[in-house]
Amino acid sequence: MSHPRPPAATERPNPAARGLDRRSAADLVRLMHREDARALRAVRRVLPRVAAAVRLLERVLDRGGRCVLAGAGTSGRLAAMEAAECPPTFSAPPGQFIALMAGGPAALQRAVEGAEDDPSAGARQARAARIGPGDLVVGVSASGATPFVRGVLGEARRRGAATVLIACVPRPPLASLARLVIPLAVGPEVVAGSTRLKAGTATKLVLNMLTTAAMARRGKVHDNLMVDVRPTNAKLRARAVRIVASIARVDPAMARRHLARAGWEVKTAVLCAARGLAPATARDLLRRTRGRIRPALPR
Repeated sequence: MSHPRPPAATERPNPAARGLDRRSAADLVRLMHREDARALRAVRRVLPRVAAAVRLLERVLDRGGRCVLAGAGTSGRLAAMEAAECPPTFSAPPGQFIALMAGGPAALQRAVEGAEDDPSAGARQARAARIGPGDLVVGVSASGATPFVRGVLGEARRRGAATVLIACVPRPPLASLARLVIPLAVGPEVVAGSTRLKAGTATKLVLNMLTTAAMARRGKVHDNLMVDVRPTNAKLRARAVRIVASIARVDPAMARRHLARAGWEVKTAVLCAARGLAPATARDLLRRTRGRIRPALPR
């Protein structure tokens, strides 16, 4: 006789949150703040695993592969947000970071009931995305057991892709499908089962680390400056001017002129300003340095 699986830690009631509906606003926010600190501690415990995932992603991207982030509900929305942020922040080419969401794009704004319970839907999305041996697939599942994510990871493994699982329980049931598991033991939520709370916080922290650290190591950041930003609005154009002025040690007016000549490509403008190069020559130099500014700057 089979026995039902006990609920995941994220589904269990949190003893510290008993009587939540009878507490004052001040008491509620203090409690939530204390519980959020658990998310930080959970991430700290798995930093070596996160670093290993960063190195894996770096290798995949260097070889022309993609990062595919997959999830359902809050986890899927966090995956989609991370994939969407990489192109404007790091000038990631179209399709380098993609998200697979249970229920499809409509589920980003409104819950699609039952979508996460269908592993075959995950497998279908993985096939439609043409996941292959050169890709990295990151399954995001607070419970570590989401059927949709199981379908994505299973199909990804069959197709030879590298797989990572980010979960918010110590021993996620889907661990066998992942080459690398990042278990975030955040414990039960203030509102039992509401994993948009500290489970979501911990997950977002890890996703931030994964993409930002990998892209920084690939030359998409110089010092701590966003040198591959796409200056598509006034705020970002002002940021681009500050970046060029800072690295090339020119005044803002000169930085803006070089950016205009370079088609608002920040790296190109930096080399034009710092070395007196024409934009075409600067672009050729960046190709030789694989997009890294540091080796191309005057010593």
